[in-house]
Amino acid sequence: MKELVSIITPSYNSAEFIGETIQSVLDQTYENWEWLISDDRSTDNTVEIIRQYNDPRIKLQILEQNAGAGNARNKSLERAEGRFIAFLDSDDLWLPEYLETMTDFMQENKAELVYCNYSRCDEHSMEPILKDFEADTVVTFSNLLKTCRLAPVSTIYDTQRVGKFFFPVKSKREDHVMWLNLLKEIPKGYPLNKTLAKYRMRENSVSRKKKNIIKDQYLVYKEFMGFSTLTSLYYTANWALNGFLKYSKIFN
Repeated sequence: MKELVSIITPSYNSAEFIGETIQSVLDQTYENWEWLISDDRSTDNTVEIIRQYNDPRIKLQILEQNAGAGNARNKSLERAEGRFIAFLDSDDLWLPEYLETMTDFMQENKAELVYCNYSRCDEHSMEPILKDFEADTVVTFSNLLKTCRLAPVSTIYDTQRVGKFFFPVKSKREDHVMWLNLLKEIPKGYPLNKTLAKYRMRENSVSRKKKNIIKDQYLVYKEFMGFSTLTSLYYTANWALNGFLKYSKIFN
């Protein structure tokens, strides 16, 4: 029997998109999964939409108070029982073969962490508006300091080999901090150069507003990695440049 995959999802006011996200999971060719959704006190009908899907593998938890995506992911991780941890935000999509292809690739390479290509799509039409982000580089702690190549929608890790890694709730760059902490413990993450996921590029996304989060990125290095001020500024500058290049290649 195939190993259990735990899918980790924070949800908050996702009613417009959550149905598509749910369907992309239900369409997976890999069927041995549990989906741990932690709703961060949505004020729209997100919870009602999730409850319409009568599948025992979907496990919804409504949190006591709104505390951000990092905390919501942690609440799901605490309940996760699967060997493999996969992340899917409540507005993104997977292609039907995502889980099967990724877990096969991970086991074939005896890898602790793998990531793949993903499409960067218009938030409404889900048509590509940038070239696909390519998983073309082996990821290490060293090169992840300069740019975050790992996105939740396209990355899986193996708890049997590395344990569970949680998100810092006091950082607005919680994804990057978590990946860095994980990469401190393993030699590398393996790239699968195949597009298996769709990332919805929303206009109000925090991750798109680079100018607004430079300070938060600086704190990744200064506060969470414990680097000196000069070293932190060096890596922040690299991150900013790579972030500009990441979003500058318009799809034609």
